[in-house]
Amino acid sequence: MSDRDGIPIEFDAEPHGTAPFETEGSDAGGPWLKIEEAIAALAMGLICLISLANVVVRYLTDISFAFTEEFSVFLLVVMTLVGASIAFARNEHIRITFFLERFPRPVRLIVELLILAITTMLFAMIMYYGATFALDQYEYGEVSAGLGYPSWIYSVWLPLLSLVILFRVVEHAWRLARARRNAGNGRDGGVK
Repeated sequence: MSDRDGIPIEFDAEPHGTAPFETEGSDAGGPWLKIEEAIAALAMGLICLISLANVVVRYLTDISFAFTEEFSVFLLVVMTLVGASIAFARNEHIRITFFLERFPRPVRLIVELLILAITTMLFAMIMYYGATFALDQYEYGEVSAGLGYPSWIYSVWLPLLSLVILFRVVEHAWRLARARRNAGNGRDGGVK
């Protein structure tokens, strides 16, 4: 394939975000990954159903189910956090690899581990402050505006899902460190 000036355009079959130290055949994610994928798919499906039902009812009756926004926002947060966990399990998390791919191999590993350390601190803070927020909502008896449910029912998932993400980040760091150790010992270990 070429552009309009006849210059060939090449497309890589692999994404540029692949890890420099990923091991082949590693069971990244383990059996829990399928559960996380199912939860994310369920959340996305429920958001679509709620939104579709709201649009159809509003079109046919001029009545809006405004309270459904409460569920949609909650499901969006769940889907986002579970999706982040899945991305770390698959090594598909968002990162800028332009510079990383140009570093020598040992520097790439150090930068990857530094990124994972910063990510760990970020989600540890989200977990701590999310738990504090949910506890405050529980203690003060705060209720949601739309349905009047206790607000902590929605916000308690923020620290819980942050903990799952932290597990995935640590798991990814462990795989990177193990791949580096295998490369340092002269064993190929399936390192690309």
